[in-house]
Amino acid sequence: MRVHVIGNVCVDTTFRLDRFPAAGETLNASEHSDGLGGKGANQAVAAARTGADVRFRAAIGNDAAGAWIRDQLSRDLDVRHLTTLPLPSDRSTIMVDARGENFIVTGASCAAAFDPLADSGLVRSIESSDIMVMQGNLHPDATTACLRAARAAGALTIFNPSPLAAGYAPPLSAVSHVVANAGEAAQLTGASDPAAAAHELIRQGASAAIITLGARGCLVADSKGPIEQIAAPKVAVVDTSGAGDVFCGCLAGCLAAGIDLAAGARIAVRAASISVGRTGTLESCPDGHEMKMLMATTETEKA
Repeated sequence: MRVHVIGNVCVDTTFRLDRFPAAGETLNASEHSDGLGGKGANQAVAAARTGADVRFRAAIGNDAAGAWIRDQLSRDLDVRHLTTLPLPSDRSTIMVDARGENFIVTGASCAAAFDPLADSGLVRSIESSDIMVMQGNLHPDATTACLRAARAAGALTIFNPSPLAAGYAPPLSAVSHVVANAGEAAQLTGASDPAAAAHELIRQGASAAIITLGARGCLVADSKGPIEQIAAPKVAVVDTSGAGDVFCGCLAGCLAAGIDLAAGARIAVRAASISVGRTGTLESCPDGHEMKMLMATTETEKA
C-alpha cells in the first residue's frame, strides 16, 4: 500500500512578532527564518515519518530555491516525482504572534500551473489498495481530476480543502475522507456547528468527515454511526502553523498501516499537539521515532 500525496511545496519565511501589524503599520520581527513548507510537502513528510511508503508529486521552479527544496525534501522523501517548471519556486510568508497564532500568504505560481495528470505514470501507478491525499493548493480542475482518477482506480482518497478556493465545490462523491477545520467545514456546508457540518459533508458524498478543532481536538463522523469527539492533550502553544498538515499526513500514514479511522485520528491529534509546541511548519513535525511511539502507545491503549 502506497500513499500518494499530490500538492505543493514552497520555501517558508517565518517572522515572529509580539503582535500582528495593523493596516499600514511596519513592525520589526523578534526573529525570522527560512524553512521548507507547503501543505503538500508537510503532509507527505508527516505520512512518511509514520513509516508509510509515500510518493509525493509537486512542482518546483527552475531556480536556486527549487534546487534547495529538492535537497531538503530528499531527507524524508523520494524526490524523483517532482516536476520542474520554468517559473519561480513557490514561497510563503508566515507571521506568528506571541500566542502562537499565524497569518500565511503564499505565492503559488508553480502550484497553480501544476498538472499532475500530465504524467500518465501517476494514473498507472495508483492501485486499489493505495491512498491519495490532496489539499486545496492546486488548480481546482487538477484537484477534481486527480480525486476522480484515484476513486476510479478504487483507491481511498483524503481531501483537505485548504486553502479553500472561492466558489469551488469539491467533488465529495470522489472523496473517502474529508479533513477540514471548523471554518472550512462551515464554508463548504453553511453549517456553523461542526457536528452539523460533518453530517452535511457526508450527505454531499464523502464517506467520512473529520473536523479539526484546534486545542479541542477533532470530531469524526461517518455514514454508519454517531460522531466521536477526540480530545487533544493540553500543551503550551508556541506556533500553530503546520499543525493541520501534521494531523492530515499522520492520519494518512496510520490508515496505510491498517489502523482504523478513529484510532488514526487519535494518533493524529497527539502528533499535531506535539507540533504546536515547536516553532516552524515542517520543522515542528514529530520525527519518525516520535510517530512510531505515538502509534504504538495508542494501539496499546485501544487493546
